[in-house]
Amino acid sequence: MSENALEATPRRRGLLPLGRIIGVPVYLAWSWALIALFVVVMFGPQVQRLFPELGAGAYGIAFLYAVLLLLSVLVHEFAHALTARIFRWPTTEIVLNLWGGHTQFGSFEATPGRSLVTALAGPAANVVLALGGQTLMATWQPDGVADLLLGIFTYANWLVAIFNALPGLPLDGGRIVESAVWAATGDQDRGSIAAGWAGRGIVVLLAVGVVVIPMLQGRPADLSLIVILVLVGYFLWSGATESIRGAEMRLRVPRLTAGQLMRPAIGLPSTATVAEVLARPTGTRTVLVSATGQPEAIVDETALSSVPPEEAASVPAAATARALPRGAIVRATEAGRPLVDRLATVEGTEYAVLALDGSVCGVLHQPDVVEWLTTGHRR
Repeated sequence: MSENALEATPRRRGLLPLGRIIGVPVYLAWSWALIALFVVVMFGPQVQRLFPELGAGAYGIAFLYAVLLLLSVLVHEFAHALTARIFRWPTTEIVLNLWGGHTQFGSFEATPGRSLVTALAGPAANVVLALGGQTLMATWQPDGVADLLLGIFTYANWLVAIFNALPGLPLDGGRIVESAVWAATGDQDRGSIAAGWAGRGIVVLLAVGVVVIPMLQGRPADLSLIVILVLVGYFLWSGATESIRGAEMRLRVPRLTAGQLMRPAIGLPSTATVAEVLARPTGTRTVLVSATGQPEAIVDETALSSVPPEEAASVPAAATARALPRGAIVRATEAGRPLVDRLATVEGTEYAVLALDGSVCGVLHQPDVVEWLTTGHRR
């Protein structure tokens, strides 16, 4: 993809370009404005109480809270991108959004160790910034607004580091679980499933800590903490679920075969009539083939049923058929990743399936493939 194409794509997705870091484009999602507004509304009154002389300017200081958090996340993502660059992994973009941010990688070959190092580079960078902030607080000892902002910067980096180090996907710490299972089993996808479940477990533990324990102790619920829990819990649960589903789908790919998912079909000459099609075995689809045996079209069952019985012998079956796109032919023995890659290159959603002898034996439907990869069952 060209550089111009790379720049144009995020704009279509509603992202604001911020520039480049080590050649990697950085974008700000408009959803970040929501977290900025939340921070201003929550902390503006607190700043105003601490510094009444600021007046409405206290909300501007609160907005700087959000900016400092954004910068902390940017450093976090930059650390991911820099580590990936060392391992020669292609990095396509860094996006800062409502949930913090993410670094998008291209296709690359990973190992458990490199995956773990790249993931933990982010929290490690925030730890360095937090320690730097604490050192400044101890040596510089600022006062007033400067002391407040330095404290917030330090706290924000500790928060980003500790939160992201929790051992569950989609957090960086989830790579600890993933890499451990990956190294033990030799399968990254099994590691991703384990780390996804660990991510779900973190949500449950957070809910227990924020809601259940205070209720058992007879303490009133903290509404602001509950709001944060809902937002964070949604992010973690949906990210963990996506990781589990994606890994389960990839694990099914090697077991996929065209013969397994095809619908039974027979091949008839392209000159066949509707009557000849109706004489086929029950539950069988029909593929029209050329004189050389090349599949050309698939009979549409709805169109077939609309032909009056008295005209069946005179209406050509081709009049009720859909032409097959170029290349929409697979062998019943094709399987796994090569089959998925092949289907992805062909337009349309139907494919004629050929037996070992080259005769038509079935029709493969794309929705059946997607359903099986997603759920393990055919539609």
